Amino acid sequence: MNKIMVCIKRVVDYNVRVRVKPDGSGVMLDGVKMSVNPFDEIALEEALRIKERGSNAEVVAVSIGVADTQQQLRTALAMGADRAVLVQTDQPVEPLSAAQIFLALAKKENPDLILLGKQAIDDDANQTGQMLAALWERPQATYASKLAIEAGKATVTREVDAGLETIEVDLPAVVTVDLRLNEPRYVKLPDIMKAKKKPLDVITLDSLGIAAPVWLKAVKTEPPAQRQKGIMVKDTAELVDVLKKKGLI
Repeated sequence: MNKIMVCIKRVVDYNVRVRVKPDGSGVMLDGVKMSVNPFDEIALEEALRIKERGSNAEVVAVSIGVADTQQQLRTALAMGADRAVLVQTDQPVEPLSAAQIFLALAKKENPDLILLGKQAIDDDANQTGQMLAALWERPQATYASKLAIEAGKATVTREVDAGLETIEVDLPAVVTVDLRLNEPRYVKLPDIMKAKKKPLDVITLDSLGIAAPVWLKAVKTEPPAQRQKGIMVKDTAELVDVLKKKGLI
C-alpha cells in the first residue's frame, strides 16, 4: 500500500453545547470551539496505525471548508499525517458535492484506500462515503469496527443491526469507520510544533472544475423541546395507569 487518503470535516466540538441563533437562522458559531469530526479522527488514527504496522503508506488528510479549516488539518498533521490538502470554500457543501470534490482529489492522489467517518456530527447525513464509492466505481465497506489490510484486500468487520458482519473488498476501496474501531491518540506539543513544517496545500473549487451547487436550504432552526420532569411511581400498576392517562399505551 502506497497511499491512504483520509477525509475529515470541521465541526463544532462535541463537548460544546450547541445554541440556536435568536432569529432561528442556524447554529451560533462565533467564538465556538471547532474540532475534527470525531468519526473522521478515528479514521485518521486507523490510517496511521496501518502505516505504523509496516505498510509505509503516505497518509494524506483532505478537507473542504473555510480558511480556518487549516486548524483541523494541522491537528491531523500533528497526529501523524504526512501532508494535507484543503479545498477552500465559504459556501456550504452538501454530501453529494463533498463526494464529487473527494473524487477529484482521489483522481489526483490515486490512493489505495480512502478512509472517513461514517457520518459527521453536525448533519448526521451518513451519505458522503457511499456516494464517493459509487462515483469512484470502487468497493465500499461502511460502519467498520475492525479493519485488516493484506494482499491488496481489506477485511472489514461491520456493525449492523443484527450484530457483526465481516466482508472482504478489493483495494482501492472506500471505508467508513465507526466508534469502536480504535481510540485516537493524544496530540503532544512537540507534534504540534512539527506539524507547522509539514506541507498543507490550499486549492479552490474552480481549480477542480466543480461548482458544488446548494440544493437544500434550512428554513428554520429550533432547539429541541425541553424535557418534562419525571415522576416516581409505587408499582407496575400505577406505572400502567400513568401511561394510559398520557395515551402512550
